[in-house]
Amino acid sequence: MARYSVVLLPGDGIGPEIVEATQIVLAAAGVEIDWKPFDVGVAALERTGSPLPDEVVEEIRRCGVALKGPIATPIGGGFASVNVALRQRLNLYANLRPVRSLPGVPARYSGVDLVIIRENTEDLYAGIEHWLDDDTAIAVKRITRTASRQIARFAFDYASRHRRRQVTAVHKANILKMSDGLFLQCAREIASQYPQVRYVERLVDALCLDLVLDPERHDVLLCPNLYGDIVSDLAAGLVGGLGLTPAANIGDEVAVFEAVHGSAPDIAGKGIANPTALILASAMMLAHLGDDEAAARVERAVVETYRRGRALPPDVGGTATTREFTQAVVACIA
Repeated sequence: MARYSVVLLPGDGIGPEIVEATQIVLAAAGVEIDWKPFDVGVAALERTGSPLPDEVVEEIRRCGVALKGPIATPIGGGFASVNVALRQRLNLYANLRPVRSLPGVPARYSGVDLVIIRENTEDLYAGIEHWLDDDTAIAVKRITRTASRQIARFAFDYASRHRRRQVTAVHKANILKMSDGLFLQCAREIASQYPQVRYVERLVDALCLDLVLDPERHDVLLCPNLYGDIVSDLAAGLVGGLGLTPAANIGDEVAVFEAVHGSAPDIAGKGIANPTALILASAMMLAHLGDDEAAARVERAVVETYRRGRALPPDVGGTATTREFTQAVVACIA
C-alpha cells in the first residue's frame, strides 16, 4: 500500500476540529499518510513574523500536496490573505470546486451536479490597489492571455476526462470589453480544440439567475477569479451550504486541498462543526495522488452517512456532534 507525505495546515477557528475528523476518516479508510503539520495565519505571524513562512511554502513544494483547514483573513486591515498568497506563490492557478447534492440535506434542489473551475492567481484578487487621492481608491483587474488560456485548457481537459457534457465561460465582456473580452477570446480559442465538449458563454449576472432558477442546465463553469469566488458560494447554497463543498487549488507541480468555508470562530471549540467539506476535499486529494479506490471509499462513506440521516451535524438539520458524525462516516467505510 502506498504511503503519502502531506503538509497539514490546521488553520484557525474550527480548522483543527475538522482536520482531526478528516484524519480519523482517512485512517479508517486504510490510507497511510505521514502528516507534516505547520502553523499559518495568526499563529505563524506571532511565532515567525510572517503569516505564511517560507518553510511552509517550501515543504508544500517538496511534498507536492497539502490539506488545509480554514484560515482567517483580517477584514479591511491586518495581513494579506494567506489563501491568496499560497495560490500566487505556488502558482496554484486552478481552483476546482465540485458542487453536488447530498441525500437527506434540506436544500432547494436535489439533483445539482456542477463543477466550478476558477482562475486562481489574477483578476482583482491580484491585490493591485492604490489611492488616487483622499477620496478615491483604485483596484486593478489584471487579466492575462497566458493565465486565461491555462485555465481554459484545464477546464476542457477536466471536462473531457470526466465526461462532462458542457463548459460555460462566465464573463461580463459586454461592459469589460478588454479584460473579460480577453478571457472570452482565450476560452473560445481553447474550446475550438475540444469539439467533443459543448461550449457556451453566459454573462455572470445571467448565470446567477440561471443557477437560482434551474441549476441543472449547467455543468462545468469556467470563471475568472472574482466571478468564480462568488458563483461557487452561490452554488454551495443550492445544495445546503458551504459546509458541504470541497475545493482543490491545483498547479502543474503542487496541489492544496481545502474546505471552502471560513473558520467559524463563533462555534470553535463547541464540537459541532461539520467536517464534510474537508473530508470530501481529502477524497479529492486521494484521487489527485492516484488512489482512486481510497478516494471512492471515503466519498461513498460520506454519501451513505447522509443517506442514513441518523448522525448529521446541526448546520444540515441534525443534532450530531463533530465526533458523532465522524464516527458515523467511519462506520460506513467499506
